[in-house]
Amino acid sequence: MIAITTLMITILDAQTTPKEAVMSARATGPFDVKIIPQDDKLGDGISRMLLDKQYHGDLEGTSKGQMLAIGSAKSSGVYVAIETFTGTLRGKAGSFSLHHTCIMAKTAPNLTISVVPDSGTDQLAGITGNMTISIAANGRHSYEFEYTLPDLR
Repeated sequence: MIAITTLMITILDAQTTPKEAVMSARATGPFDVKIIPQDDKLGDGISRMLLDKQYHGDLEGTSKGQMLAIGSAKSSGVYVAIETFTGTLRGKAGSFSLHHTCIMAKTAPNLTISVVPDSGTDQLAGITGNMTISIAANGRHSYEFEYTLPDLR
């Protein structure tokens, strides 16, 4: 009897509480990146770089950010970065920020790129998701972006 009562309360709550529809999708495309080393003269072995990106494909726009890194691209190291994209995602305009964390042990990268919670603006408000990047042998960069966006219609 308790289970039936709980189920009925849950059904009634679902009928009376407005729920926001959510749209899940995948975006892909290439991007160009300029990495601009900064000379902080701290002597601590940590490199700081500015990021300047141009996204194409399902994402159309620019991104600015900063990266901190230590180690060697030929062995092991780590980097963290934050960037803010401004433009359109499949025609929806706005901006959002991404957080990168990469740990590389002997050339095997473990990279996570996630949308910063509550960073979406305008038509991209409420966006969540994760991105992966690929770098081809010729140096060209591309992305796959699995995201969820509230359907604000």
